[in-house]
Amino acid sequence: MLRRPIIQVLRQFIRHESDSATSLILERSLNRIQLLGRVGQDPVMRQVEGKNPVTIFSLATNEMWRSGESEVFQAGDITQKTTWHRISVFRPGLRDVAYQYVKKGARIYVEGKIDYGEYTDKNNVRRQATTIIADNIIFLSDHIKEKVSDV
Repeated sequence: MLRRPIIQVLRQFIRHESDSATSLILERSLNRIQLLGRVGQDPVMRQVEGKNPVTIFSLATNEMWRSGESEVFQAGDITQKTTWHRISVFRPGLRDVAYQYVKKGARIYVEGKIDYGEYTDKNNVRRQATTIIADNIIFLSDHIKEKVSDV
Protein backbone atom coordinates (compact mmCIF):
# COMPACT_ATOMS: atom_id res chain seq x y z
CA MET A 1 0.00 0.00 0.00
CA LEU A 2 2.89 2.37 0.74
CA ARG A 3 4.64 1.34 -2.49
CA ARG A 4 2.09 2.97 -4.82
CA PRO A 5 2.52 6.57 -3.52
CA ILE A 6 6.32 6.23 -3.73
CA ILE A 7 6.08 5.18 -7.37
CA GLN A 8 3.81 8.15 -8.09
CA VAL A 9 6.32 10.50 -6.47
CA LEU A 10 9.18 8.99 -8.46
CA ARG A 11 7.24 9.41 -11.69
CA GLN A 12 7.20 13.15 -11.03
CA PHE A 13 11.00 13.14 -11.18
CA ILE A 14 11.52 10.77 -14.12
CA ARG A 15 10.01 11.29 -17.55
CA HIS A 16 10.33 8.86 -20.44
CA GLU A 17 10.13 9.91 -24.06
CA SER A 18 10.33 7.47 -26.94
CA ASP A 19 11.47 7.89 -30.53
CA SER A 20 10.91 5.29 -33.19
CA ALA A 21 14.66 4.52 -33.25
CA THR A 22 15.85 5.24 -29.70
CA SER A 23 14.51 5.76 -26.24
CA LEU A 24 15.49 8.94 -24.41
CA ILE A 25 15.26 9.13 -20.63
CA LEU A 26 15.17 12.60 -19.10
CA GLU A 27 15.74 12.63 -15.38
CA ARG A 28 15.29 15.52 -13.04
CA SER A 29 18.04 16.08 -10.52
CA LEU A 30 18.55 18.31 -7.54
CA ASN A 31 21.50 20.50 -6.56
CA ARG A 32 20.33 22.62 -3.59
CA ILE A 33 22.11 23.82 -0.50
CA GLN A 34 20.96 25.78 2.54
CA LEU A 35 23.46 27.49 4.81
CA LEU A 36 22.99 29.48 8.00
CA GLY A 37 26.06 31.21 9.35
CA ARG A 38 28.12 34.36 9.80
CA VAL A 39 29.82 36.37 7.08
CA GLY A 40 33.61 36.19 7.29
CA GLN A 41 34.50 39.22 5.17
CA ASP A 42 32.81 42.16 3.52
CA PRO A 43 31.81 41.24 -0.04
CA VAL A 44 33.80 42.19 -3.10
CA MET A 45 32.41 42.65 -6.61
CA ARG A 46 34.45 41.27 -9.47
CA GLN A 47 33.95 41.39 -13.17
CA VAL A 48 35.87 39.36 -15.72
CA GLU A 49 36.03 40.97 -19.14
CA GLY A 50 32.98 40.08 -21.20
CA LYS A 51 31.12 38.49 -18.28
CA ASN A 52 28.55 39.70 -15.79
CA PRO A 53 29.81 40.98 -12.42
CA VAL A 54 29.67 38.73 -9.37
CA THR A 55 29.54 39.52 -5.65
CA ILE A 56 31.74 37.20 -3.56
CA PHE A 57 31.99 36.71 0.20
CA SER A 58 32.79 33.96 2.69
CA LEU A 59 30.34 32.38 5.13
CA ALA A 60 31.23 30.35 8.22
CA THR A 61 29.02 27.53 9.46
CA ASN A 62 29.65 25.72 12.74
CA GLU A 63 29.06 22.12 13.67
CA MET A 64 29.04 21.24 17.36
CA TRP A 65 28.91 17.92 19.14
CA ARG A 66 29.48 16.43 22.57
CA SER A 67 32.88 14.82 22.85
CA GLY A 68 32.59 13.57 26.43
CA GLU A 69 31.03 10.26 27.39
CA SER A 70 29.80 11.24 30.85
CA GLU A 71 26.09 11.64 31.55
CA VAL A 72 26.74 14.97 33.29
CA PHE A 73 27.35 17.97 31.00
CA GLN A 74 30.70 19.68 31.44
CA ALA A 75 31.97 22.80 29.66
CA GLY A 76 34.86 20.97 28.01
CA ASP A 77 32.58 18.33 26.47
CA ILE A 78 31.59 20.45 23.44
CA THR A 79 33.70 20.27 20.27
CA GLN A 80 33.15 22.71 17.43
CA LYS A 81 34.22 22.64 13.80
CA THR A 82 33.96 25.70 11.54
CA THR A 83 33.58 25.26 7.79
CA TRP A 84 34.16 28.16 5.41
CA HIS A 85 32.09 28.50 2.23
CA ARG A 86 32.75 30.75 -0.76
CA ILE A 87 29.48 32.41 -1.78
CA SER A 88 29.04 33.87 -5.29
CA VAL A 89 26.00 35.95 -6.24
CA PHE A 90 25.37 36.43 -9.98
CA ARG A 91 21.66 37.36 -10.04
CA PRO A 92 21.57 41.14 -10.79
CA GLY A 93 19.17 42.39 -8.07
CA LEU A 94 20.45 40.05 -5.38
CA ARG A 95 24.07 40.64 -6.38
CA ASP A 96 23.74 44.39 -5.77
CA VAL A 97 21.85 44.00 -2.47
CA ALA A 98 24.44 41.49 -1.23
CA TYR A 99 27.30 43.81 -2.18
CA GLN A 100 25.70 46.78 -0.41
CA TYR A 101 24.28 45.16 2.75
CA VAL A 102 26.18 41.95 3.55
CA LYS A 103 28.79 42.84 6.16
CA LYS A 104 31.44 40.93 8.09
CA GLY A 105 29.91 39.28 11.16
CA ALA A 106 26.32 39.45 9.89
CA ARG A 107 24.20 36.34 10.41
CA ILE A 108 22.56 35.30 7.13
CA TYR A 109 20.75 32.40 5.51
CA VAL A 110 21.80 31.44 1.97
CA GLU A 111 20.06 29.15 -0.51
CA GLY A 112 21.68 28.09 -3.73
CA LYS A 113 23.57 25.35 -5.51
CA ILE A 114 27.06 23.88 -5.30
CA ASP A 115 29.42 24.48 -8.21
CA TYR A 116 32.75 22.70 -8.65
CA GLY A 117 35.30 24.27 -10.95
CA GLU A 118 38.95 24.49 -11.85
CA TYR A 119 41.23 27.44 -12.36
CA THR A 120 44.92 28.07 -12.93
CA ASP A 121 46.59 30.20 -10.27
CA LYS A 122 49.28 32.81 -10.84
CA ASN A 123 51.98 30.12 -10.52
CA ASN A 124 50.34 28.17 -13.37
CA VAL A 125 49.10 25.43 -10.98
CA ARG A 126 45.68 23.92 -11.62
CA ARG A 127 43.44 24.22 -8.57
CA GLN A 128 39.94 23.07 -7.75
CA ALA A 129 37.36 25.42 -6.24
CA THR A 130 34.00 24.77 -4.64
CA THR A 131 31.56 27.68 -4.73
CA ILE A 132 28.02 28.17 -3.54
CA ILE A 133 26.00 30.00 -6.21
CA ALA A 134 23.44 31.92 -4.15
CA ASP A 135 19.93 32.54 -5.45
CA ASN A 136 18.39 33.69 -2.16
CA ILE A 137 19.77 35.48 0.89
CA ILE A 138 17.85 36.22 4.08
CA PHE A 139 19.36 38.75 6.49
CA LEU A 140 18.99 37.65 10.11
CA SER A 141 20.99 40.34 11.94
CA ASP A 142 18.66 43.11 13.18
CA HIS A 143 20.74 46.07 11.94
CA ILE A 144 20.96 44.51 8.47
CA LYS A 145 17.22 43.81 8.26
CA GLU A 146 16.41 47.44 9.06
CA LYS A 147 18.74 48.78 6.33
CA VAL A 148 17.39 46.42 3.65
CA SER A 149 13.75 47.18 4.50
CA ASP A 150 14.48 50.88 3.95
CA VAL A 151 15.53 50.19 0.32
